[in-house]
Amino acid sequence: MTVAINADDMGPIDYLVVEFPGSHMTGEGLPLLVDLVDRGTIRIMDLVFVKKEPDNSVVAMELADLTGDGKADLAVFEGASSGLLGQDDLEEAAAILEPGNSAGILVYENLWAAPLAKALRRGGAQLVADGRIPVQAVLASLDAAEPGSSSAAGPES
Repeated sequence: MTVAINADDMGPIDYLVVEFPGSHMTGEGLPLLVDLVDRGTIRIMDLVFVKKEPDNSVVAMELADLTGDGKADLAVFEGASSGLLGQDDLEEAAAILEPGNSAGILVYENLWAAPLAKALRRGGAQLVADGRIPVQAVLASLDAAEPGSSSAAGPES
């Protein structure tokens, strides 16, 4: 299934690379991903899985049964491809993996933000920066801001 794209109506596009140590995939997050799609929160643009072999070679993995339990875990996403991911992207993602590990590479559109993005574009606005704050950084900042924390106390008088 090729993803049809209308640039005027699109929301922001993000990607994730999720590493699975030892290529151990439980499938626990799959129902949540399907739910996000079903509720119209996101649209899957690309979903690819790769494995980095012990000799550092990279192989693509079949989507149908990634957990090895005989059930079609990701068959609903089979063939989801916008053409955004190329072989160089897969190799770049695999380069950060430890040998013997696998990764899921997910490119998705934030459908929830599409109406806002469309309205901003109509008004002539342009996105000039974006980013993501890692959860660990947020938690560290919140911990530092708690009363009694040494870094939250500020300079001594």
